[in-house]
Amino acid sequence: MNKIIAKENFSEKVVRFEVEAPLIAKSRKAGHFVIVRVGKKGERVPYTIAAANPQAGTITLVIQRVGRSSEKICQLEVGDYITDMVGPLGKATHIENFGTVVCAGGGVGVAPMLPIIEAMKKAGNRVISVLAARTKELIILEEQVAKYSDEVIIMTDDGSYGEKGLITQGVEKVIQREKVDLCVTIGPAIMMKFVAQLTKKYEVPTLASLNTIMVDGTGMCGACRVTVGGKTKFVCIDGPEFDAHQVDFDEMLMRLKAYN
Repeated sequence: MNKIIAKENFSEKVVRFEVEAPLIAKSRKAGHFVIVRVGKKGERVPYTIAAANPQAGTITLVIQRVGRSSEKICQLEVGDYITDMVGPLGKATHIENFGTVVCAGGGVGVAPMLPIIEAMKKAGNRVISVLAARTKELIILEEQVAKYSDEVIIMTDDGSYGEKGLITQGVEKVIQREKVDLCVTIGPAIMMKFVAQLTKKYEVPTLASLNTIMVDGTGMCGACRVTVGGKTKFVCIDGPEFDAHQVDFDEMLMRLKAYN
């Protein structure tokens, strides 16, 4: 069992937890995720590790209330325990000095993007972060992102903060003014689809961190399968990051409706 050390409400539906997990904190790298379960009969839910503190033996998870299981987790308080936590899972993000990297994060996708932004900056890249949400209240971790970014661009659907418009408009503005060597995008599947379409037009290599339905995290159940470059891949063991220009987003979006 993993004890909750700290809890912070970013908004009505988004919660940040700091959880005791010393072994995971020690071995986690940018891009890794965990699968958690609350209650002996609880659903297994994957969450990307937003941050880790090996000295304190803790990891940070940012969770959005979207269904019964996430609601159950978000109701936990400091001192409560997460029943099970498995990780770190997946493949870590490939980090090197690419040059100029645009990190496009939408909504709670900014949380798993944060360690990638930090790692890319420490590797010597020029990092431009584009954060997007429907409204100002849903923009999260802006201060932490700014710490490791050369520039932060904020886009909101309603124009309540930053610039009014979609994340693709913010990304395109950067591509049109300077050479971009890599784009990394994390957020809702539909958002990543359109970011991928945009960067493909400009021939900018792009990685997308996929958020498919996941059960066992070992590649055995097949729930997280996606088609990448015409081949079947499993997000839990082959990902979660893939060449965004090769992902069949339409198929992925269809599969994400399974619980609807």
